[in-house]
Amino acid sequence: MRDIYAFAPRDAAGEPHALDRYRGKVLLIVNTASKCGFTPQYEGLEALWRRYGAAGLVVLGLPCNQFGAQEPGDAAEIAQFCSLTYDVTFPVLAKVAVNGDGAEPLYEHLKREKAGLLGTRAIKWNFTKFLVGRDGTVLARFGPRTKPAALTDAIETALAAPA
Repeated sequence: MRDIYAFAPRDAAGEPHALDRYRGKVLLIVNTASKCGFTPQYEGLEALWRRYGAAGLVVLGLPCNQFGAQEPGDAAEIAQFCSLTYDVTFPVLAKVAVNGDGAEPLYEHLKREKAGLLGTRAIKWNFTKFLVGRDGTVLARFGPRTKPAALTDAIETALAAPA
């Protein structure tokens, strides 16, 4: 079994973004989309990043176009949208698949570690969130309807835990 820090999804420029750089941090990993009913959650994700970043939270957005083709843009378009529309400053990586044969290996790991409702492993829609503890353990999975502000207790608990 691979550890979360062994993964290196691609960044927006197509270069490996090694998660090992976040060892000892709390991660909130989210599959995002620019044209989704849940897209306004970017604002809440940014608020979490700004509120808890200095305490050790890292929010990672991984755009995904698998649900209703709601992330059709390329990396530059996605970055521009996030910046101009929601003033996003947390890392937004390269577009990925979260389900199927071409799924990003990081997402295969996350789904194995924390199944969704009724034990399903597949990601059902954009803005599914995974909370990873300082020790690299996948602590929780939250569905798209769970707004970022509702994660504060879980994030604070994770931040209070030792690495």
